[in-house]
Amino acid sequence: ASPACTELEVVMLDWLGQMIGLPEQFLARSGGEAGGVIQGTASEATLVALLGAKARTIQRVKEQHPEWTDHEIYSKLVGYCNSQAHSSVERAGLLGGVKMRSLKPDNKRRLRGDILREAMEEDIRNGLIPFYVVATLGTTSSCTFDALDELGDVCLSHEVWLHVDAAYAGSAFICPEYRYLMKGIEKADSFNFNPHKWMLVNFDCSAMWLKQPRWIIDAFNVDPVYLKHDMQGSAPDYRHWQIPLGRRFRSLKLWFVLRLYGVENLQKYIRKHIALAHLFEKLCTSDDRFELFEEVIMGLVCFRLKGSNEINEELLRRINGRGKIHLVPSKIDDVYFLRLAICSRFSEEE
Repeated sequence: ASPACTELEVVMLDWLGQMIGLPEQFLARSGGEAGGVIQGTASEATLVALLGAKARTIQRVKEQHPEWTDHEIYSKLVGYCNSQAHSSVERAGLLGGVKMRSLKPDNKRRLRGDILREAMEEDIRNGLIPFYVVATLGTTSSCTFDALDELGDVCLSHEVWLHVDAAYAGSAFICPEYRYLMKGIEKADSFNFNPHKWMLVNFDCSAMWLKQPRWIIDAFNVDPVYLKHDMQGSAPDYRHWQIPLGRRFRSLKLWFVLRLYGVENLQKYIRKHIALAHLFEKLCTSDDRFELFEEVIMGLVCFRLKGSNEINEELLRRINGRGKIHLVPSKIDDVYFLRLAICSRFSEEE
């Protein structure tokens, strides 16, 4: 009903995709069916991709086993993610009515190809059907990166949908020097990151790209007469690419930010935050009382006082109690640590 709204979104997601170095096969300008869409949040994108994966797998399995009912197939479907993936991945499984397995990552907290392959083959032996994998680039707790390239190979060999969740870290791919972290992205089926997290765009603006949106359209499309129109097929019908039918003109805020800052200023902004994180990292390592919990790659520093979880809990209570800055803690393998996230455009060295 709003051609300007649709057209600007198509163009903005191509601009954004080019800015972060997404392969051409994700972009509308490639001339195929691919393209981007703005979702509300990364959680929504994870669920939308899961439903697309479900539709694609059901069709494939029905061709092989026409005698199986939908219900029988649903009960066999299984998805996978890193145990460090965001809780919304587990939630997508609940909402989609399928099993999600969270797999134990390696000692650097990255989900690797061999771990995934082993889990899938075990499930296949047990009569289950692997259909969906979420690879996380920049986990919530400690900003680690799954081995996307390896996971991609496993997914391709088993015809499994690979969704990449780069909610926070994806903004850093504007800077070419961080794109090594998305090596293997061409093997994914869908990719998502949140410009509203680290790219100066107001909430809500979660950018999602799909190589084959037809599976999502297939899963969501119910076309009553009052929603039909003369232009069907000439432009993306975005209502079929998302959960709600109605949508806001979200691509406008993306347009404003990109026009106001330009690519170079956005790159400077990201680099400055990462430099500030490395400065704080140095302050921690040069103080004998502190230790780092995780390697610092982006604008997040995971650190703790050497010693028990209790003294770190006390430190956090004091820091947050003073109301000057706010830190959010996390706990991995029973180790409690503090997280300093640089996310304000007003943060300076001093």
